[in-house]
This record gives sequence, C-alpha cells and structure tokens, in this order.
Amino acid sequence: MLNRRLFLAALTAAGFVPPRLASADLSLIRPPRVRAGDKVVLVSPATAAFETQPMEIMVDAFRALDLQVTLGENFYERHGYFAGTDAERAADINAAFADPSVKMIFARGGWGSARLLPLLDYQAIAANPKVLLGYSDATALITGVHAKTGLVTFHGPTPVSRFSADHIRRVIMDGEALEMRNPVDIPDGKTVQTEDRIQVLRPGKVRGPLLGGNLTVLTAIMGSDYLPRFDGAILFLEDVNEAVYRVDRMFTELKLAGILDRIAGFVFGRCTECDPDSSYGSLTMEEVLKEHILPLGIPAFSGSMIGHIGEQFTLPLGAEAELDASAGTLRLEESAVT
Repeated sequence: MLNRRLFLAALTAAGFVPPRLASADLSLIRPPRVRAGDKVVLVSPATAAFETQPMEIMVDAFRALDLQVTLGENFYERHGYFAGTDAERAADINAAFADPSVKMIFARGGWGSARLLPLLDYQAIAANPKVLLGYSDATALITGVHAKTGLVTFHGPTPVSRFSADHIRRVIMDGEALEMRNPVDIPDGKTVQTEDRIQVLRPGKVRGPLLGGNLTVLTAIMGSDYLPRFDGAILFLEDVNEAVYRVDRMFTELKLAGILDRIAGFVFGRCTECDPDSSYGSLTMEEVLKEHILPLGIPAFSGSMIGHIGEQFTLPLGAEAELDASAGTLRLEESAVT
C-alpha cells in the first residue's frame, strides 16, 4: 500500500491539483481611509429593497458621517426576492469599484450575495482598493473579496446608532488602531452590569488576522474558492434566528472542514433570537460553544458586540489584532486603512 507521501505524489503526477484556499499567496491590501465629503455608494447585492423609508434612514445615517451618498443603479430593481438579477447586482458592485470618485461601498443584507461571487471583477477590485462594508448576508461578499484579492474588507452595520457610527468613524475614517471593548453600563438601581456582558470561555491573549462574520453564510460558502486561509486567525462569528441544533450543526461543519483546528483565537458575538426549544431537551448556546471551542485550547470569549444588534463594532477582515479573552477585548495592531 502506498504511504501518504507516495499517494499524493501519484495523484500529482496524474494531474490532480489539491484544492487551495484562494488567499494563500496574496499580499494584504489596505484601502484608503474615507474622509469627510467622500462619496459612498449603497448597493443591494441580495434581497430587494421593498420599502423606501428604511432605505432613507440608511442614507441619512451615512450623511450624518459627512459623506455624500448615492445608490447603485440597480438598487431598487426587483427579480423575485432579489434586488435585480445576479448580473445587475454584480454590475453595481463592479461599477462602484471601477469609479474613482467612489471611496466606500456599503452592501445591504438579506440573501443572495454569495450568488454574485463568480461575477465580480477581482482584478479590477484589487487595482482600485476601497472600503467595502457590510454584515449578515454580506459576509459572503466581504469574505470572498478578501479571499480573492487580499483587500481588507469590513464587517459592520449601517451607522444608525451613535455607537456604531463612532466605531465606523474611528476604524474607517480615522484609521485608529482601536480597542473594541463592550461598554460598561450599570443601570440605576443595579449593583452590577447586566447587559452587554462578556463570558470568558478560555482565558489568554493571542494575535492574528481577524476573519469571520455570519456563521450561516460562512458555512454556506465552505468548500469554495471564496474562503481565505484561517491558519493562525482570530475567528469571530455571529448569527440570528437560528435553532440551537442548527448552530451546533454549523460548528460541526467548521470542525469537520478543519477550520476550527487552524484558528488561534475565537470570539462569538450574539446569536439573536437563538433560544433553545423548551418543549424537548436541548443544549444551550453556552453548552454548544463550550463543547466546540474548549477542546481547541485557544483563548476565547463570547458576548462581544458583533451581530444583529443595534450597536456593533466594525471589524476589518485580514487586519492583525490582539484578542484578550480575559478582558473581552479585540485590539487592532495597526490601522486597517492607509
């Protein structure tokens, strides 16, 4: 019987090329920082914008950051539940990267960003780096672009709340090497903090590139060429409206794919509306996290302000950061923009 080395050599001689993650040989590209007065384009790479008022609020939120706001040409298009056909939605992203007057692109969520990944012009994106921001379904977009180009992309929300706007400004506009720490807020009549608490899964500090996003979306593109290398990374995850058993299943997928065994640190944000089913026996979210993460022996904590919540951090994919699980902090080691 051939040993493993001879077996691989035989496969290679036969023309087999083992799969390789897309960003293996790419250099990190930091986009230029966004400045007051710059132009931001809002695109809909996923679900259609069915109502105009939420979109008007989104526009006003970016204007509050002293940015000029325009909408992608196909922003209000409809194709079933999508904001236009795949080609139309991808065209808006490609056009925004090709336009030298655009300094930032914000991608709405829903479902459908992953369908666009084969249609994007990655050569043009790498040649025209700019801030690409989004979360939720946009996890596929920001992860795929980072994997294919090396561009630092950003996991973050519409800047509706002052907290979120402040973090977008500090990370994307000021280029601050920011420490992200949950705010301490002890309400009147309380003796301890009851909201926005972190939970230490395993103490310790570690440094590595930040990678991650929405758990459901990330696992949906596993096995494709649109994932970066996770070796030595700090993985952050969040989700919304998922049954605990499905979260357990997705962590199992990450384990079986070898991703969890490669990471150096782990942060879980929030799983909004992910309560266990009380009618039958169920693991809790805490138990799922501990069963999958504790055996890795790496620094880890949960409860960070990442996810489908009103106040969120802005996390740059690919940027070096330090995780301090005991303190519940993520600190950028360098500016994510130039």
